[in-house]
Amino acid sequence: MSLNLSEVISVLERRGQNQYGMEAISQLEHALQCADLAEKAGETPETVVASLLHDLGHLLAAERDGVQEHNSQKDDLHQYMALPFIRTLFPDAVLEPIRLHVDAKRYLCFIDAGYWAELSPASKHSLELQGGVFTETQAQAFMAQPFAAEAVRLRRYDDLAKVPAKRVPPLAFYNPHLQQVALQAV
Repeated sequence: MSLNLSEVISVLERRGQNQYGMEAISQLEHALQCADLAEKAGETPETVVASLLHDLGHLLAAERDGVQEHNSQKDDLHQYMALPFIRTLFPDAVLEPIRLHVDAKRYLCFIDAGYWAELSPASKHSLELQGGVFTETQAQAFMAQPFAAEAVRLRRYDDLAKVPAKRVPPLAFYNPHLQQVALQAV
């Protein structure tokens, strides 16, 4: 079942109030901080939207399962969960960074010795559930994919978007971005 833009926004509003994993912020706060960082970095509207929606799969899984937060003892594959719901709504420039953002963490751990040390405890935990650090072969294959560079930048924003009570624009600020990159009429 595909979602339209209004339904995507509704999921963010309804489920976004849930805690973001083991972090001290909500899912929506995390999404808004991530999008704000992308916006301030001068990213394309597509990358800003990918940053806003990168964890939509967590919210859809919670909605489907009727749970308040995802299970921290197994990987929920959230990077794939949202794709069937938004595939007809957004171009690959939005979808692929979402799909690749988990692998981008695995890649960054491989190429940057200090990256792992800077991850939050929750991110370190989820990294192990998601397959751990890439090998050289996996890292090369990852970077050969379209939109891998955008996914790596999104990942950096993702890692920084965990600040309690940080003031950022509200969800409505991103409506023009969403409408600009959407493939179908709202």
